[in-house]
Amino acid sequence: MTGALVLVATAVLLWPGRSAHRRRRLRRLTRAGRAHTRWAASVPPSAWPGSAAVLAAVGGAVLSTPLVAALAGVLAGGAVRAVVRQRAHRRDDERLDALADALAALAAELRSGRPLEAATQAAVVVCADESSAGALARALRAPEASTPPARSDLDRALERVAAAVLLSARTGCSLAAVAGAVEDDLRARRRQRLELRSATAGPRASAALLAGLPLLALAMGSGIGADPWAVLTTTAAGQVLLVLGVALEAVGLAWSARLVRRALR
Repeated sequence: MTGALVLVATAVLLWPGRSAHRRRRLRRLTRAGRAHTRWAASVPPSAWPGSAAVLAAVGGAVLSTPLVAALAGVLAGGAVRAVVRQRAHRRDDERLDALADALAALAAELRSGRPLEAATQAAVVVCADESSAGALARALRAPEASTPPARSDLDRALERVAAAVLLSARTGCSLAAVAGAVEDDLRARRRQRLELRSATAGPRASAALLAGLPLLALAMGSGIGADPWAVLTTTAAGQVLLVLGVALEAVGLAWSARLVRRALR
């Protein structure tokens, strides 16, 4: 069956008289996709919640009442803000992994007897994240420079590396041992976060399921002909209940997310 489907798809693609049209359409789609990617890259993530709120409010105003438009804007902004926060956390994890790889390369180069500058260059080449590579190079080449207060695991790791460079320059102690210890600490923290995320996956899934139950109730009510959406959007009592329900949903999701974040610390 799979082979027959592959043959049919190949025949459709190779059908005479339409190849030029398909190529033009593919080029248009490709150009549109690239333009959309460039536009998305030009918009900073901090502006995404506001843009999503405006678009959702406009869509709600067109499709329903002003109250629904306001609620849709607030919910869309909060949802996109949560997505942006999750992307930022994932980005921090990627930077920590890249820094751990760079520190491993640095320790290996120093143990092999290479000078600090050559080891630094090798570590920068190995590091997959440009910002982490630049920060590590500054910590190794100018450790005495003033650094911002340590706010994240990455800042604390770089602060330890800079202090180790200064101590090695003054006393001659091994910098490779400190780099290896910082690498081990970063990887241990990474494993701990992964274990905590696995442990909290069940509660997060339960919170998402409970948050979706009101939507299921609306769908079931519409299926039996009760039309609950009209009641919630066109009557005074329904609008009060709609605002109250959305507020309780938002508070419940925010509280669940707060509990999960506290468990992941």
